[in-house]
Amino acid sequence: MRRLDGRKLVVATHNKGKLAEISELIAPYGLEARSAGDYGLPEPPETGTSFEENALTKAFAAASATGLPALSDDSGLVVDALDGQPGVYTADWAERPDGSGRDFLMAMQKVETLLQDRGATTPDRRTGRFVAVLCLAWPDGHAEYFRGEVEGTLVWPPRGDRGFGYDPVFKPDGYEQTFGEMTAGEKHAWEAGRGDLGLSHRARAFARFATAMLETA
Repeated sequence: MRRLDGRKLVVATHNKGKLAEISELIAPYGLEARSAGDYGLPEPPETGTSFEENALTKAFAAASATGLPALSDDSGLVVDALDGQPGVYTADWAERPDGSGRDFLMAMQKVETLLQDRGATTPDRRTGRFVAVLCLAWPDGHAEYFRGEVEGTLVWPPRGDRGFGYDPVFKPDGYEQTFGEMTAGEKHAWEAGRGDLGLSHRARAFARFATAMLETA
């Protein structure tokens, strides 16, 4: 495994919610991080069929354009009763038909409608997970991957206005609040050097990244 050498890093995302979460997780390590948007980079098309493929596409595009290591995230909601949908197309489900941006309330309604159509009305039929894959890529094409998952249940109607994306309909196992009702601290529930993997999928992926790339023995 190649370790991160140096303190400069590109966060390869244009998603403000993801950027905020990753920036908060990076902060304890004193990394000098700027986003792909700060560099004026375009968003590369995500045509992969796995979270790993899409994460690599974003990270390598930013790394090759800037000459710096780049960290990307590809994440999504995997619903068991929907045969794993929306999965890698989680963000696509939120695209407005007129192309004017993303509407996650619309996307959450789409998930709920499909669950109702399949008779998934009880908690045992509404299970799923959030998955996050972090990819750290270098300009020479080398890449390392770090995966995090959190199991939960889909609720309706949406609850809470914190977080972003599908957070208001996802209740992680062992908790009564949805991610949309939790503070950032409650959702991440992980601190540098503490040794656990945290609560959210992104915190769990980042814990593995930090252990391998940032923490010294």
